[in-house]
Amino acid sequence: MTESSGKVLYVIVCGAFAAPGVGRLVTGAQDLGWVVQVVATPPALDFIDVPALEELTGRPVRSRYRKPSEPKPPRADAMVVAPATYNTVNKFARGIADTYALGVLAEAPGLGIPVVVLPFVNVALAARLPYREAVAGLRADGVRVLPPAADDDPDPWSRALSELGAPGRQDRGDHRV
Repeated sequence: MTESSGKVLYVIVCGAFAAPGVGRLVTGAQDLGWVVQVVATPPALDFIDVPALEELTGRPVRSRYRKPSEPKPPRADAMVVAPATYNTVNKFARGIADTYALGVLAEAPGLGIPVVVLPFVNVALAARLPYREAVAGLRADGVRVLPPAADDDPDPWSRALSELGAPGRQDRGDHRV
């Protein structure tokens, strides 16, 4: 696939129990018309099937900054962070860009790129002040942070896709990273 074949959705996947199911988010996004680029946090690599996701998207799963000799990834028109961990939500809100995934997330609100975050955090972590402040800060920055996914939710991915919608439905412009 080429960048010109459709709007590009970055699916940022974190190392959480639901990460092995992120292929359902990818196929759902593709069904809506998105060209999907998977970006994994380093811990997520232990949870996901990288070859299967690369076959599904036709693109390499990105988890580190590219070398100068490597091709540039497609530019993002929107991003979904799912499953989003406690650490990723907190670091994203504070602008910490210590991984490739957090680096692209850190730029997105400033560029007007729509971002939907689907947290997978337990009740105890969601109740913590740092997390609540992070969610409030992200929302103030225009990021759409959904309520945390429940352990027994059979299809949490559909909530993120419903919030995002089909390509062209985003309300924050057509900016790219």
